[in-house]
Amino acid sequence: MDDLKVETVDEESPLISMVTVVSLAATVMYCVVGLVFATVFKARLSREDFWILVWLVYDFLIHLTLEGPFVVISLLGTVRDSSHFSSLVWKEYAKADARWGVSDPTIVSLEILTVTIVQVFVLGTIYGIVQHRPYRHFMQICLCACELYGGWITFCPEWLTGSANLRTDNVLHLWIYLVFFNMLWVVIPLYLLYHSWVAMTAVIDKNGEVVSEKQETTVTTNVTKVYHTRSKDAKKSQ
Repeated sequence: MDDLKVETVDEESPLISMVTVVSLAATVMYCVVGLVFATVFKARLSREDFWILVWLVYDFLIHLTLEGPFVVISLLGTVRDSSHFSSLVWKEYAKADARWGVSDPTIVSLEILTVTIVQVFVLGTIYGIVQHRPYRHFMQICLCACELYGGWITFCPEWLTGSANLRTDNVLHLWIYLVFFNMLWVVIPLYLLYHSWVAMTAVIDKNGEVVSEKQETTVTTNVTKVYHTRSKDAKKSQ
């Protein structure tokens, strides 16, 4: 495993570098872009769909502008040896997970999936939400399954082999890079799966039959009411 590791991080180096600041600022900017985009369609969205749309735009931009260049760099060489400006963020992240600096086959394979197939599901879900298309929840479920699978395959093999490439003795690298940013792609997809489950069960009657198209449209656009009703019932039963 030693050949997979990037250079040892200088213990005297500052905890937060300029690359860290710029990278975090970029993620905030992506959130702002998502908010602006969702606001344009706010009148036709439920409250849940508004925030889901913000997340999807953020997700799309992360895959496009960060993971896309990572794939190209990794297929042509390694992040560690690259001089391209887009490699700087991955050199920084490689301080927390060394595999991202050396074109690890498992990581690169997952990222190829992320910047191709997953992006199709992201765009399909965004369009489905904005245009109230019936395939929206199918796309949303496929997207979430891919995101959760990617997270599992990224970390499970490393845990099983002793986490030799993960650096957990640095607060920033452990809690911000490894835990916070990766958990976003676990917690939010799990919520979206639940959201789709509520929406789909709301348009199926007790006999397992799909309600009429008119009823289906009405129920689908009022997932928020269904969600809150079930939440209140659950609290009363406790």
